[in-house]
Amino acid sequence: MVRPQKPNTIAKSLAIGNPADGPYVLDICRRTGGAVEDVNDEQVVDAIKLLARTEGIFAETAGGVTVGVLQKLIKNGLLDPAAETVVLNTGDGLKTLDAVEPTTGLSATIRPTLDSFREAGLA
Repeated sequence: MVRPQKPNTIAKSLAIGNPADGPYVLDICRRTGGAVEDVNDEQVVDAIKLLARTEGIFAETAGGVTVGVLQKLIKNGLLDPAAETVVLNTGDGLKTLDAVEPTTGLSATIRPTLDSFREAGLA
């Protein structure tokens, strides 16, 4: 059963309190032996940082949810870590800078030139 919620999360793009497809998602999940998980805001930020650190991808909060849930599914034995898994992450972290700002400071402040970029050691 899907019960309407009032989400309070940094993942604003996913904060749908009463998703129209909710019952269908649960039905498909049950029929296929799938799993559903959730993550809190701290886990979202941790997953954003993990993806940036390990893959060089700066995800928005929805991408942090995807990676965080993936971690939980593996940890809880609900996803085979040896299986090929495709994760779609289409949002850019620049859209949700406020989500990571409290725990991540500036790494460099540079003038908008290639020389300044190189001088900062980012090239």
